[in-house]
Amino acid sequence: MAKEIELIFIPVPSMGHLLVNIEFAKRLIDLDNRIKTITIVLFNLPTSPHASVFARSLIVSQPRIRIHDLPSLHDHPSTDLYRRAPEAYVVQVVKLYTPLVKEAVSEIVESRRCDSDSSVRVAGLVLDFFCNSLIGDVGKKLNLDSYIFLTCNARYLSMMKYLPDRNRKIGSEFDLRYGDEELPIPGFVYSVPAKFMPPGLYNREAYEAYVDLAPKFGDAKGILVNSFAELESHPFEYFSKQEDYPPVYPVGPILSLKDRANPNEEAADKDRIMEWLDDQPESSVLFLCFGSKGSVKEPQVKEIARALELVGCRFLWAFRTDSLVETDPNDALPDGFMDRVAGKGLVCGWAPQVEVLDHKAIRGFVSHCGWNSTLESLWFGVPLATWPMYAEQQLNAFTLVKELELAVDLRMDYVSSRGGLVTCDEIVRAVRSLMDDIGEGLRRKVKEMGDAARKAVMDGGSSSLATARFIDELVDNGSC
Repeated sequence: MAKEIELIFIPVPSMGHLLVNIEFAKRLIDLDNRIKTITIVLFNLPTSPHASVFARSLIVSQPRIRIHDLPSLHDHPSTDLYRRAPEAYVVQVVKLYTPLVKEAVSEIVESRRCDSDSSVRVAGLVLDFFCNSLIGDVGKKLNLDSYIFLTCNARYLSMMKYLPDRNRKIGSEFDLRYGDEELPIPGFVYSVPAKFMPPGLYNREAYEAYVDLAPKFGDAKGILVNSFAELESHPFEYFSKQEDYPPVYPVGPILSLKDRANPNEEAADKDRIMEWLDDQPESSVLFLCFGSKGSVKEPQVKEIARALELVGCRFLWAFRTDSLVETDPNDALPDGFMDRVAGKGLVCGWAPQVEVLDHKAIRGFVSHCGWNSTLESLWFGVPLATWPMYAEQQLNAFTLVKELELAVDLRMDYVSSRGGLVTCDEIVRAVRSLMDDIGEGLRRKVKEMGDAARKAVMDGGSSSLATARFIDELVDNGSC
C-alpha cells in the first residue's frame, strides 16, 4: 500500500498569511496524492474576527483540507499591544495558545493511530514563522518534524539569520538616529541601510519578539520560502552553503489567482471597476493600492490627488483613510478633484487586485510592497513604484529597487506610523518614470521575471522540484 500522510498547518490568522498558507496547502495536495489530508489549526483572535469564515471560503473546492478552530483564549494580550507592537502581540498569543495547540495536534495524531482502517500518518507540522516556538513546545514533544513556512522572501530570512549575531554584539533595538548605518547582512548583494529594516526593530517590545523568533529558525527540519530561485538566486545560493542551518526550499510564487472577494464589498463594486477598465486603452492606467491594512491620512490623499492631476495619466486608485469608521474615500478628496479628472480616473475603497493587475489596461502599480502584492505584480508583468507602509515592506522595497532593479523608487524608507508626507513632487517623479516610455526597459525586465515565475512552478521548474523534494522527505521520514 502506498504511504499516505497528513500535514498540520498552523498559520497566523491574518488575511495575507492565511491566503498563502491555504494556497500552499492546495498546491501540495494537487502535486502529490500521497498527501491525503491537510488540517489547518486556526487561532481565534479578536484582531482577526473573520479568519475562520475567510479560511472556509478558500477551501470550498478542496475537501482534503480541513479547518480545526481553536477555542478563544480567556485572557488575550491587550489590543493596545497589537497596535503598539503587533509582532510582540502575535508572539505572546502563540505562547498562550501553546497548550491548546498541543492538545489539538495530539488528538489529530492519536486519531490517526487509532484508526485501524487507515494507513495515513501525521508526517509533520508546517508553521508560520511567527509560530516557530511550537517547534520545541509541540513538535519535538510529540515527535513530529516541524517545517517553517515563510510567507516573506529569502532576504527576509537572511535578516532573521543576521539578527541574533547583531543582538549579541549590541543587545538593544535599532535607533533611527543611525538609520544610514550600512548593515552587512549575508544573503544580500549590497549592505542594507538600517532605515530599511522593519519598523518593529526600532520598538523595544517588537524587537524582543524578533530576537525571540530569529534563532528558532535553526531548530526547524526545513524552511519553505514563498519565492523562487530565479528571482533571489543570491540568498538561496548563500543558504545552500550553510551547513549549520536547515535546508531552505524555494517553493514560490504561491499566489491565489482566483481573486478573493472582500466580504465587505458588493459584486456590483467589482463589476463597476472591471467595466471601467474595459473602457480604457491598453497599457494606459496607473493602479494605486496599499494593501489590506494600508490606510492613508487625509493630507496624504491630497498630495496624491495633486500629483495625479499634474501627471495627467489615467488611474484606478483604491484607498481607505485612517478613520475608525468606514467612510467613502471620495469624501477625503480635494474639492472638485473628480470633476477635473473626469473620464480619466476612478476612486474606490477596495479593488479586486489580482483581476486588476491581470487587465490589459494596467501599465503601472504604486504599491505598499507587501510580498503577496509584489509577487502578483511580477507574475502579471506589471512594473511597480515602491511605497512601503509597515512590517517588512521597507526591506522589500530595497530588494526590488536596489538588489533586483525591478521597481521605481518612489519612497523606499517611508513608514506610515512615523508620520510625515510623501510629497506631490516625489509622487510625480516616480509615476512619470513608471508610465512614460523611459520605463520600457524596466517593463521588459519585469515581464521576463514574470515568465521565470511561471516556469518555476511548472513541472520540472525550480520551485516545483524543490516542493517535490520536501514532499519526498515527509513521506520517507516516518516520524510517527
